[in-house]
Amino acid sequence: MNIILIGVLASLGAGLMTGVGAIPVLFGKHINRRNNDMMLGFAAGVMISASFFSLILPGIEEATDIYGSIPIAALLAAAGIAAGAAFVAGLNESLPHEHFIIGPEGADPGALPRIWLFIIAITIHNFPEGMAVGIGFGGGNMTNGLSLATGIGLQNAPEGLAVALALRGQGYARLASFLIALATGMVEPVGGLLGIAMINVSVYVLPLGLTFAAGAMLYIISHEIIPETHRYGHQKWATTGLIVGLILMMMLDVTLG
Repeated sequence: MNIILIGVLASLGAGLMTGVGAIPVLFGKHINRRNNDMMLGFAAGVMISASFFSLILPGIEEATDIYGSIPIAALLAAAGIAAGAAFVAGLNESLPHEHFIIGPEGADPGALPRIWLFIIAITIHNFPEGMAVGIGFGGGNMTNGLSLATGIGLQNAPEGLAVALALRGQGYARLASFLIALATGMVEPVGGLLGIAMINVSVYVLPLGLTFAAGAMLYIISHEIIPETHRYGHQKWATTGLIVGLILMMMLDVTLG
């Protein structure tokens, strides 16, 4: 099967996990805040582990092979991480969006309905994840791409549930909450296609692409996910979830690799 098609399908599968995670809202299930924060901590741990084991370290290895210099490889990785973080920070500043807990951010939304502001916020979050999967496959390393797709899919499930529960808390119907949570993951195959296209431009783009995706995800973890999990005093449970997610993703990456 064509590597581009595989990458898009893998990023689509990862995105669909937001819908899988949101299924409990269809049956009126309620997840208490502590467990929700622990699951989001798990998602953060998976993303941290994926950023280092599936993106930064392979990026440094690729750059070392291309340029034959470890210091140059390290500098390129630093540049890629900084660029990825700056990219998401720029999106946060330029696009109007809203988080249900911390409120509106970015540009003036004008008359844009509040629900669309929330969808934009989740889109900013999910797009770099899709790019990461696409970049993983675009580099030709099937095991690395599969590891990324599996890890991001795992962390998308609790995020999908969190989105659906937040929507229910704002008065949205069960089905609407589920469908919107599912829709927020559908930007990931778009990001996946863009990631593959970036890498196929030139082999020299691969190290920067891998570390760029890592920087984008690390910014999201620090700027959004971890502060959210600590907001209600459940730091211990959230940190436990983070450690479990990090270890699980590390084992997954090592096993698949």
